[in-house]
Amino acid sequence: MSNPSPGTSSKAKVGSSQPSETSFKRKRGVFQKDLQHMMYGFGDDANPLPETVTLVEDIVVEYVTDLAHKAQDIGSKRGKLSVEDFLYLIRKDMPKLNRCTELLSMQEELKQARKAFEVDEEKLATLE
Repeated sequence: MSNPSPGTSSKAKVGSSQPSETSFKRKRGVFQKDLQHMMYGFGDDANPLPETVTLVEDIVVEYVTDLAHKAQDIGSKRGKLSVEDFLYLIRKDMPKLNRCTELLSMQEELKQARKAFEVDEEKLATLE
């Protein structure tokens, strides 16, 4: 009988930030249509191979999941997760950081425009 060496184990590391493949199940294909359109927009075929779309989906989901786990680790030190945790993680990737800040400012502008529109509707309703 040969015993495995003490350094090797078939179990995932307990403190690892990478979840094991069996720790969660996700529905595959949720983003397939969106990814097909994005791939076409970036120069791929209008109908890319399903295997290609599945691979891109796996890569994207893995990246976003990893980023969310890292942001959660950062946010847990303060007790809550915030947008700034994500911005901190992408701070060295200037194109991503610039795009995120642009989208966040557009979101704020839309929020203010909706609020102003609701106020205008309320004024009209009181005048009638």
